[in-house]
Amino acid sequence: MAKILFVMTASRHWTLADGTKHPTGFWAEEFAAPYQAFVAAGHEVVVATPGGAAPAVDQVSLSPEVNGGEDGARAMAAAVESAAALRGPVPLDGVEPADHDAVFYPGGHGPMEDLSGDADSARVLVAALEAGKPVGLVCHGLAALLATRGPDGSSPFAGYRVTGFSRAEEEQTGLAPRAAWILEDRLTALGVRYSAGEPWAPHVVVDRNLHTGQNPASSAALAAELLKALG
Repeated sequence: MAKILFVMTASRHWTLADGTKHPTGFWAEEFAAPYQAFVAAGHEVVVATPGGAAPAVDQVSLSPEVNGGEDGARAMAAAVESAAALRGPVPLDGVEPADHDAVFYPGGHGPMEDLSGDADSARVLVAALEAGKPVGLVCHGLAALLATRGPDGSSPFAGYRVTGFSRAEEEQTGLAPRAAWILEDRLTALGVRYSAGEPWAPHVVVDRNLHTGQNPASSAALAAELLKALG
């Protein structure tokens, strides 16, 4: 049995270019699909957040419109509600990367607000990467990579192939014109080798021990790749 650390946003909003606080949190499917896959495989999941705050789910991610209808929305809400790991998050600053076998980052716009500049998150990511442990990030969860830039401006993730929420997808959400920055642009500037598939279609990129997914639809496929890496 592996012990998998889920690093999750503690933010309930994303600050837009005009200072507006857009309500958000973590995206339900990006947490629930991997969580259920890992638990079903017999692994333990521990959730860590900045300050140990309880993660908030983005309410849009529980709507029928993004879950294939009312039945899907009810199932997604139940999956989040029943996840025991969400009820006892540990403070991120106390996490010892050596105590975990893999690290996973769900998305939602929340990580754009806090994990994109969180030094403790960066410490965990870099330690897991350098130890050769499976590292997974999906959608806006890749914003956490931005915090790994060192004093000289370089990141240990530079040169790795990744995917993540695309500019095209952000434009289709209607938020791109109001955003202070776009994830795809910042990832490219970080020095990673970014690629994207068709908007909203599953797209997963694996480069060495780094596993990334483009969007919510990529969550289950990304979890499958991480399970393979865990053996």
